[in-house]
Amino acid sequence: MASPQRDSLAPLSIDPICRIEFGPGHIDRLPELITTTGRHRAFVVTDRGLRAAGVVERVLKILDSGGIEYAVHDEVAPNPSTGDVDAGARRARAFGPAAVVALGGGSVLDAAKGISLLVGNPDAVAADAGRLWEAADGLPLIAIPTTSGTGAETNGFGVIEDAGACRKVYLGHPSVKPRIALLDPELTLGLPAPATAATGIDALVHGIESLASRGANPVSVAYATQAVTMVSGALPTAYRDGSDLDARAALMLGAHLAGQALTLSGLGLVHGIGHALTAHTGTPHGVALAAVLEEVMVFSAPAARDAYEQVGRAMRRTPPADGDWARATVQAVREISGTLDVKRPLRELGADRGMLPAIAAGAVADAVTKNAPLLPSEAEVLEILTRVY
Repeated sequence: MASPQRDSLAPLSIDPICRIEFGPGHIDRLPELITTTGRHRAFVVTDRGLRAAGVVERVLKILDSGGIEYAVHDEVAPNPSTGDVDAGARRARAFGPAAVVALGGGSVLDAAKGISLLVGNPDAVAADAGRLWEAADGLPLIAIPTTSGTGAETNGFGVIEDAGACRKVYLGHPSVKPRIALLDPELTLGLPAPATAATGIDALVHGIESLASRGANPVSVAYATQAVTMVSGALPTAYRDGSDLDARAALMLGAHLAGQALTLSGLGLVHGIGHALTAHTGTPHGVALAAVLEEVMVFSAPAARDAYEQVGRAMRRTPPADGDWARATVQAVREISGTLDVKRPLRELGADRGMLPAIAAGAVADAVTKNAPLLPSEAEVLEILTRVY
C-alpha cells in the first residue's frame, strides 16, 4: 500500500511560516527585531533552569544595551499546565503592551503562545482553549529556542497539560504564530547530552511522521526530507560533543525545518502515544516518543512503505538488497536511538500496567493520531504499549 500523501498537482494554500533569523551570534540582534513588531518593550517568558545557567542574563544584557524595557516571567514548568499559562498571563497583563519574547525549549515556547493569546483576550483563561481559536489577536511573539527539537517556533499553538482531565489540550490562534524565529545555535552549546538526545529524537520523529502523514504534500515533504537528513546526520555528533558548533547549528536548522513540515502536514501515532504517556506519567516528551518510535513504525509500515523509503534515503542509507526499505529504515532509527541511549521501557517511565488502557484511549483520541498512515484501534495501541512495557 502506498503512503497516503497528497497528489503533487492537488491545490495548496500555504501561509509562509515566519521570518527566520539563523546563525551564531544572532541573539545580539534581538532589540532591533523587537522593534520590527511595532513594540518597544518585551515580556520575556522563560524558565528557572535557563536563569540559573546564565542564558537569561545574557539576553537581558542585550535588551539593556538596546534600550528595551522588559519584564521577566521565569516560572514555566517542564510540562506547562493551564494554571502556569494563566499565571503568566496575569503578569503580562500587569506589565502592559509589549512583544512577548519566548526564550527556552518547547515548553516555554508553548506557554508563551498561550500567554500572548490570553493577554489579547482579558476575560479568557487557558481552560477556554477549545473556543480561543476564534478569539481576538494576541501579542506579537518572537521565539528563541534553546533546544533543537520541538519546532514550537514554527506554529501558532501550544500543547498544554490540563491536569484535572489528565490530558493535553491545544491552545492557540493564528496571531500567536511567532513573527520571528531567532535561531542561534550558540544558545544550545550548554545543553546536556540527555536533553540533546530527547529533543533531537523529537525533531527526527517530526520528520518521519510528516513524511508518512495523511496530510503530507510536496512542500511538507521537501521540508521533512531535508530535516531528516540534517537531524540524523548531526544528532549523534551533537550528543557526543555538545561543544561542536557545526553539529549544533545543523541540528537546530534541521529541527526548525522539521517543525515547518509538521505544521503543514500534521503528525501521527508516535505523538499521539507520546502526548498520552506524558500526561499520565510526566515523562519528558522526547523520551516518551523514543519509547514507542520503532514499534509504531513497524505497525504503520504496511501503509507507509513509500514514506519510509524516503526516510531511509534521507538518512543516506544504502538501498537494502531485499528492497525492504521499511525494515532497513526502522533499523536505522533503532541504531540512532541506541547511540543516544534514549529508549526506555514504560515501566521505567512511571507507567504501571493499569495505566495502559487509558494511555491507549488517549492516544487514539488525540487529534494528531488522525493523520497516521494506518489508523489504529485502542486494542492495537494497547498491544504496542504492552510490547514496550
